[in-house]
Amino acid sequence: MATYHAQLPASQTIYMLTLFGVGAFIMRGAGCTINDLWDRRIDKQVERTQNRPLASGTVTPFQALVFLGLQLSAGLTVLTQLNYYSIILGATSLSIVSIYPLMKRVTFWPQIYLGLAFNWGALLGWPAMIGSNEWSVTLPLYFAGVCWTLVYDTIYAHQDKSFDSVIGVKSTALLFGDRTRQWLSFFSGSMVAFLILAGQMNGHDWPFYSISVLGTGTHLAWQLRTVNFDDVADCDRKFRNNRWIGILVLSGILGDIAWKTLDIGQSKSISEID
Repeated sequence: MATYHAQLPASQTIYMLTLFGVGAFIMRGAGCTINDLWDRRIDKQVERTQNRPLASGTVTPFQALVFLGLQLSAGLTVLTQLNYYSIILGATSLSIVSIYPLMKRVTFWPQIYLGLAFNWGALLGWPAMIGSNEWSVTLPLYFAGVCWTLVYDTIYAHQDKSFDSVIGVKSTALLFGDRTRQWLSFFSGSMVAFLILAGQMNGHDWPFYSISVLGTGTHLAWQLRTVNFDDVADCDRKFRNNRWIGILVLSGILGDIAWKTLDIGQSKSISEID
């Protein structure tokens, strides 16, 4: 979105997309390692997770900690490629990432904490590109991501609800119960609304609204209309289908950048002719 706003060169955008892609891959992996360390005893009691390396004993906690250290070191290397503002902002996410696994023990809303942790990059992109933050754009984008996480991770949590209710693990799947579809419809609508707000604040054009907004809304509506919350396999399929949401949002933004570039180029050509 910063590229669209400031008309930054494609080379800078591609570089940052690559950097953020690598960083997201590394830090999400670190988050999974932290989660598996905290949950290794719980995972032993759940059929779907009992074969995870730590739960099964294939990997020891010490080995996992060493691996986590390598992941965090790699993540720090990526982070230090950014400006100081972004480094500080990025580092503040570690506290949320670290405590997320504990939340399922104390609250039925651990998915909110996951959303706050996993979508932190939405706050980082703008300052990484420009050096300062436009909160009126990045915060709606961030909250759209948090709402999205509540949708897909609640669907994911429905896979384990029969085990979680027995062993005392909390989740929005258990909290929402038979009203999950209604709750997720609310969060889906909120995600779309936040995307619209971010687009309005950043002055986006029709490609963003037709692909990122309308495409996302349509896909979410399809998910919620067809998902069977009592079918583990279907919940897994719908959870994995959420990758298309990310593709739609990114495609709309890139399409808008291309449209704006083309429009500016045509305007310059007309001016030169005049």
